Amino acid sequence: MNKTRPTRAEYRYFLEIPTRWMDNDVYRHVNNVTYYSWFDTVVARFLLGSGAINLTDSPVVGVVVETLCRYHAPIAFPDTVTAGLRIERLGTTSIRYGIAIFREEEHAASAEGHFVHVYVDRATQTRPQPLPERLRDAAAALVVPAA
Repeated sequence: MNKTRPTRAEYRYFLEIPTRWMDNDVYRHVNNVTYYSWFDTVVARFLLGSGAINLTDSPVVGVVVETLCRYHAPIAFPDTVTAGLRIERLGTTSIRYGIAIFREEEHAASAEGHFVHVYVDRATQTRPQPLPERLRDAAAALVVPAA
């Protein structure tokens, strides 16, 4: 792959996450499954911190329908990473969250990817629902126009 690595300037929300000893695999770098955990964590922390979603009684919940991760450079314990978050698409019933993982203070991402959440009725978890106004407003603040 000959794609330019994204930079911190392309993201709007950041969360620092320490790596753990158990994150390393036998190749002495963070295993790929950990990156998806970081993706999930930064999205959840944004949603909870903004008040856009309440875990116990929000009428809608986001279900993941698509994920992707591209790896550019290795990360290993005891590195600290920063997860950068942006909104790449704000739909009627869905949001595409763009995420990048930055090692230590590096400017270029070590990994990048996305999560697509479709927001559904909490009770049935099957019928897509329009994004609540509070969620739409919080997400709109992180929209980065396509280049």
